[in-house]
Amino acid sequence: MTPIPLRNDTLAQIARSRSVPVPTYDRTALRAGIVHIGVGNFHRAHQSWYLHRLFEQGLDTDWAIVGAGVRPDDATMRERLRAQDLLTTLIELDPAGRSAEVVGSMIDYLPVEGGHAALIERMAAPDIRIVSLTVTEGGYYLDPATRRFDPTHPDIAHDARHPDVPRTAFGAIVAALGRRRSAGIGPFTGLCCDNLQGNGQVLRQTVVSLARLSDPALADWIETRCTFPNSMVDCIVPATGARERALARELGIDDAAPVTHENFRQWVIEDDFCAGRPDWDRAGATFSDRVHDFEKMKIRILNGGHQVIADVAEVLGIDTIAQTMAHPKILGLYRKVACEEIAPHVHAVPGFAPAQYVALIERRFSNPAIADTTRRVAFDGSSRHPGFIVPSIRAGLGAGTPVEGLALVSAAWARYCLGSREDGSAVEPNDPFWTDLVARAQAARENPAEWLAMRHIYGDLADAPRFAGAFSRWLRAIYANGIEAALDAYLIT
Repeated sequence: MTPIPLRNDTLAQIARSRSVPVPTYDRTALRAGIVHIGVGNFHRAHQSWYLHRLFEQGLDTDWAIVGAGVRPDDATMRERLRAQDLLTTLIELDPAGRSAEVVGSMIDYLPVEGGHAALIERMAAPDIRIVSLTVTEGGYYLDPATRRFDPTHPDIAHDARHPDVPRTAFGAIVAALGRRRSAGIGPFTGLCCDNLQGNGQVLRQTVVSLARLSDPALADWIETRCTFPNSMVDCIVPATGARERALARELGIDDAAPVTHENFRQWVIEDDFCAGRPDWDRAGATFSDRVHDFEKMKIRILNGGHQVIADVAEVLGIDTIAQTMAHPKILGLYRKVACEEIAPHVHAVPGFAPAQYVALIERRFSNPAIADTTRRVAFDGSSRHPGFIVPSIRAGLGAGTPVEGLALVSAAWARYCLGSREDGSAVEPNDPFWTDLVARAQAARENPAEWLAMRHIYGDLADAPRFAGAFSRWLRAIYANGIEAALDAYLIT
């Protein structure tokens, strides 16, 4: 079967001869309403899909997406997508089989350039009513220790001095809002779609704080007029490589940037939009005033659960999350830590008690059709551990509940950052601060307290004897007898 190139003019052929659903709406009639910064796989499998579903119902066709990026590698994605008319093949990987559909909710992708002139101009236009972002958990210029805005970062300092030619996405947002205020156009909503607790507040903090460095009056206007709803997003979406492109070709489609994803999506959003919004709930999203409870459950059990298993698996040389869950000792680690040390500190939400959610995540992690790599999940531990693991440690210490497993997880991360696996193979750099982490891990091999001395990650946990003592014991045990022996010891307690 010869693959059909993915383009507007081949959609009918793909639908007819490959039996893959394609947009039934007139893409030429779509009108922009959203600029999305950070057009990665997650966005195209999640927010873009929800809009596509609305358009299929003939709804909200004035809310199409204009893509944007602020990093040099975003230019590569732009060229790939523009070459196929901004279409994406979504491939759902279910243990029972796979299916695909073509999504067409993006209608433009702005040039990626220094100073972000095109991005600022487009966000300043009156038809744009939402600016959404997926720029990773570590991309909001927060001080790691306080989780507050860091005005000393060189990029932020540049944007404060040169607000008309910013480096950051947030500088571009501030510049666009400044133009809108001057022109009397009015505000837009900032919608964070990254895995951060209180992600709307985090986005508000970054935008308002940056604006205040150069234009306090504009900062006041943004704080008063703009809205930044919190949201919880969820769908496991692996990175795209040769395997994923081959899957698209097997389905008969030549797509340079297909996206694979699991057979589960969830999006819970505060209904707080200053300039209107699509009816995403008619495509399966949930508007709720309990976003914090949903996100706490998801961030601590799913994102935290990923960190529970990924570093252990990486040290043992296990490639994928599904393979990790097939390892009985790592599966036991996930179950015990999630049920005894994480779930007791989250609240039930409509549809899920904590124990039910733990079981759901176990099934999702175990999906053998999803080739989600342990390396991808272990990436950026310096952001993910303080965001996803440390809060559960603090909750356990405060409540007097066990933290032994979370201490073991932290020790496994320290062992991973040594830069080698137990079979002697090297771990390639996998964190923005990898060099610093390796040096710290080497020091901690002799003195475990050196690892917890990273106050920007652990804060005062080094001074908590119950956690610090457990961490030291587990790290010494890992180096003495290996990770599997440490898992055995934990699982029999």
